[in-house]
Amino acid sequence: MQTPTFYISRDSGDSLVEQIFHAVANRIDDKLLRTGARMPSIRQFADEQKVSRFTVVEAYDRLVAKGYLESRRGAGFFVRERASMLHQAPVSTQLVPSSQQLDVVWLVRNMFRQLPPHKMPGSGVLPHDWLDGDLVANGLRSISRLNQNLLLHYGTPQGFLPLRQQLQLKLAELEIAATPEQILTSSGVTQALDLVAREFTQPGDTIFVDDPAWFLMFASFAILGVKVIGIPRLHDGPDVAKLAELAALHKPKLYIINSVMHNPTSTSLSAAKAFQVLKTAEEHDFMIVEDDIYCDMHPGPAVQAATRIAALDQLKRVIYLGGFSKTLAANLRVGFIATSHDLAIRLSDRKMLSTLTTTEIGERVVYKILSEGHYRKHADRIRVKLDSVRDHTTKRLENLGMKIDYRTPAGMFVWTETFMDTNKLAEKAIEQGYLLAPGSLFSPNQLPSTKMRINIAAMSDPGIWDFLQREMQT
Repeated sequence: MQTPTFYISRDSGDSLVEQIFHAVANRIDDKLLRTGARMPSIRQFADEQKVSRFTVVEAYDRLVAKGYLESRRGAGFFVRERASMLHQAPVSTQLVPSSQQLDVVWLVRNMFRQLPPHKMPGSGVLPHDWLDGDLVANGLRSISRLNQNLLLHYGTPQGFLPLRQQLQLKLAELEIAATPEQILTSSGVTQALDLVAREFTQPGDTIFVDDPAWFLMFASFAILGVKVIGIPRLHDGPDVAKLAELAALHKPKLYIINSVMHNPTSTSLSAAKAFQVLKTAEEHDFMIVEDDIYCDMHPGPAVQAATRIAALDQLKRVIYLGGFSKTLAANLRVGFIATSHDLAIRLSDRKMLSTLTTTEIGERVVYKILSEGHYRKHADRIRVKLDSVRDHTTKRLENLGMKIDYRTPAGMFVWTETFMDTNKLAEKAIEQGYLLAPGSLFSPNQLPSTKMRINIAAMSDPGIWDFLQREMQT
């Protein structure tokens, strides 16, 4: 048997044994290694992966101990029957790459697998070498030199005050006026959305989202018992006629929208659409939640027109969300909410009751990077890198036979028409060690789609191009 293809990094924080264990275990869980399949011999595995035999022996021993493999004296190692173990787990936790199981949980859990960033064109993060690890590390070293007592107590429920003061300046540049008392920190935009949804909705209520939109919201809101309805997204914002029609029918409590650098199309809201959305919200009495997580990837109005609804409304009917996981480090999990003073207090209390406080260490790191002026230059470098690959990547995709509905001059995503079922395409890709993001996951109805989101920063691996070319020609 040929050794399964997976990525081993000598620079990873995990040992080689751990990487091999998880890679093989993941493939067995995903049914890519079937029950009874014979594993490569220890010598063959070691030679093909360029690791020591002792490393392979230890990894195999762990796989046997965990019930993934069985050792047959004189015959080798074989994939063990795990049906009796798997049936005890809820169906939603099993990553079987099939049309029935390929859902939001499938994509999110695969994003946290052992695949390297350049093998995940379906991910929503930049590759590690596009970011600045030294910038974050220097911030952490600086924090470590502080009085240790400052790092041992809880942070403040509303968030590290100097960071909120710095965010006040950042928002002012976007023409959004907010005092530090109107800002609270969160564990990324994900927690921010959860706090807002829990504050405004009860089971049976309705939330509007863009369609397509960021997929994680759908599952998160469903857990709350909330009905999620999609508003068609056009090149300059939502279909406002449809928004008004559905608002009159469903009386939503919230409308979650990416005004700038929309995920997954990278389009931005026009001034006219921003005004119409705000007017519709006022007429039908719902709140607008403006998710601006990709704010710092936007090159400015000279390159691409963009209007933030919060700048028009000044945080009366609009709740503004932002964060730094996309541009600094996903592991920092530093986000924030800007809103009215009264609502900021209520959300801060809700946050305190659910998680006490967010981690002040990460907030201090972000504050240092922002306050010392390093962040602006870092964001500039990211935009330049994205600009350097955008046209080349989109042209290659079109040469393969794909169609790109919205050609944008900024952003990290391309929303492509493949003219095939992208669920099936994603299933084939995961078998080859690549993660794709099928279009079905970006719509609340989760119906099969021929669309696909591609992260242009994660298309450097020649293998993904070879795979797409083969599939597009079949």
